[in-house]
Amino acid sequence: MSTDYAIEADGLEKIYRARFRGREVKAVSNLTLRVPVGVKYGLLGPNGAGKTTFVKMLLSAVHPTAGSARLFGKDAHFPQSRSPIGYLPENHRFPTYLTGAGMLDFYGALAGLPGHDRQKRIPGMLRLVGLEDWGKVRIKKYSKGMLQRLGLAQALIHHPRLLILDEPTDGVDPAGRREIHEILNRLIAKGVTVFINSHLLSEVESFCEYVAIMRKGKLALEGKISDLLVGTGFTINASRVSAPFLNEIRATGANTLRTAGGVAIQVPTNDHANAVMDKIRAAGGSIDSFAPSGGSLEDLFLRATSERGGD
Repeated sequence: MSTDYAIEADGLEKIYRARFRGREVKAVSNLTLRVPVGVKYGLLGPNGAGKTTFVKMLLSAVHPTAGSARLFGKDAHFPQSRSPIGYLPENHRFPTYLTGAGMLDFYGALAGLPGHDRQKRIPGMLRLVGLEDWGKVRIKKYSKGMLQRLGLAQALIHHPRLLILDEPTDGVDPAGRREIHEILNRLIAKGVTVFINSHLLSEVESFCEYVAIMRKGKLALEGKISDLLVGTGFTINASRVSAPFLNEIRATGANTLRTAGGVAIQVPTNDHANAVMDKIRAAGGSIDSFAPSGGSLEDLFLRATSERGGD
């Protein structure tokens, strides 16, 4: 079945019910999401937002209360839908008595790879993640960063079309993080879809093309990062503005910064900008320039997950 989407969720919902108290907890609520094939997609949200529950429903480790999910057009409930999926969970645990190569052989067998295919692929997987000299070493001697690299190798052993990675660079040094991103970019070039669940906003902003932000089980915001960050605020450069008047401007919720030519005033909306410029002109000040100011993913995240922004 041909499809433009690696992941499709329609009205996905998960409600946990306490057996004796009759209390309900809605972990995921009416979530509808599309992840196009061949993109780098980031999932963000505070602790308890429902990210892990959503991923577990995609992998059928948790059954939804309502709604449906599809992987490359196939119902996620059926085992065959998960055959093209590679998964690296957060805080994964591998048997420490195995060697790195032995662990990859074990997980390759779980993925249904014949023995001769596993033996061909294992050296290349170890080389890909920079562990070619550690294949015969027991995992108990691996550092946390090495375990992350090995986890990435096990997720790739069967050449998946979709990678679902939970905190993939946790414990990895900056150089190692860059190497992992380079590996993932090479996979993207081959048409693999990469779906990252991460707390590192800077990583998602620099690496991913698309982002979804969850809050209290609901989708608070989603879209292409470059589009979401355009027009997230406005900057007014003004001159001949007195210090007392700046205090009045700050009282409206604007941020101000002294510059060589006067002051830079940052406001979140177009209406706010117009009101501030009217005040500046009325006070005898001069508007030198006015332009949209690109925000950061952190600013976007904080607004989307705040009590006011989320509602």
